[in-house]
Amino acid sequence: MSRIGKEPITLPSGVKVEIEGTRVKISGAKGALERDCRPEIEIEQKEGQIFFKPKGNSKRIRSFWGMTRTLVKNMVLGVNEGFEKKLVVEGVGYRANMSGKTLTLSVGYSNPVDFLLPEGISADVDKNNQITVAGIDKELVGQTAAKIRDIRKPEPYKGKGIRYIDEHIVRKVGKSGTK
Repeated sequence: MSRIGKEPITLPSGVKVEIEGTRVKISGAKGALERDCRPEIEIEQKEGQIFFKPKGNSKRIRSFWGMTRTLVKNMVLGVNEGFEKKLVVEGVGYRANMSGKTLTLSVGYSNPVDFLLPEGISADVDKNNQITVAGIDKELVGQTAAKIRDIRKPEPYKGKGIRYIDEHIVRKVGKSGTK
């Protein structure tokens, strides 16, 4: 029995849900999201709650049960509150600028790197070279933040690069000049 899957999702006020077979459409104050769910899971809406039931008892179906519930819960949270990830650009001369839907990163390459944000994602850069990636789709926000981080991963000697704000970089000791 899935401990996650058997919990119903309570819908906040202002969130509408449309269920057509395996297709779930959720709309709220920040926007609307759609997803095709697994056919092994039955989704039902009653009295302001969404319930999930498996159509079998195999280990694979039980794992889809909990995963489906979590994906739909993330959709409900996204259209109601939204998600964000914060990144920090560290290094001498490293900086980030935002112009329209393009994030320009000067991170030690010979030319600045332009990163075009996907549809539905917004970014903001403050004066401390902190990038905030925001949107209603949790997967897309996380994937976009990971792609930005991949442009210049933090290196272990000085910690230069792009890292998540809560990420800890394990530092290595460099060469010693004289003994």
